[in-house]
Amino acid sequence: MRVVSGQFRGTRLEAVNGDKTRPTTDKVKEAMFSILTPYISGGQVLDLYAGTGGLSIEAVSRGMHHAILIDRQFQAIKVIQSNIEKTHQQSLFTVIKSSAQQALEKLKSDNQLFDLVFLDPPYAKETIQDDMLYLATNGMLNEDAIILAESNDSANLPEENSYFEIIQQKHYGITVVTVYRFLGIKKEDEK
Repeated sequence: MRVVSGQFRGTRLEAVNGDKTRPTTDKVKEAMFSILTPYISGGQVLDLYAGTGGLSIEAVSRGMHHAILIDRQFQAIKVIQSNIEKTHQQSLFTVIKSSAQQALEKLKSDNQLFDLVFLDPPYAKETIQDDMLYLATNGMLNEDAIILAESNDSANLPEENSYFEIIQQKHYGITVVTVYRFLGIKKEDEK
């Protein structure tokens, strides 16, 4: 695995040993970022199931200002920290060892706002819909924030609704990449 483009281009990234994480292949990552490129213009990234940290490192490499990476696995946290060190720009990243739900609650209490969110939970967990709803209804997304969800082809992904529209969806083998744009909170939703 490597950083495909930007200031950290060519940096080799470590993978997490074992089968508890599923790193995004370079081919799929390149395809994801070809979709995301028009939307990367600074701001803060949230990587809720960070694994190796590769997606956030790529996003910062391409112009996002800061990334918060969450993972609950000790081994993943060690790999994320090692991969971030390779950028020589550790101040651009915050790594938190936590479950996704606990991290969301903490980030909410800290009034964190995000412009780009990566959701790549373990395929069996199917938390994407709940995570997106939590982010939207708790005021954690900036206007026009982008959410990239990586899932398998049997996942129960959210359709377009009053909070999100689908910008693009692509299939890569059993992997499905869906990119959503946050539409904002409507006045009637705030009541």
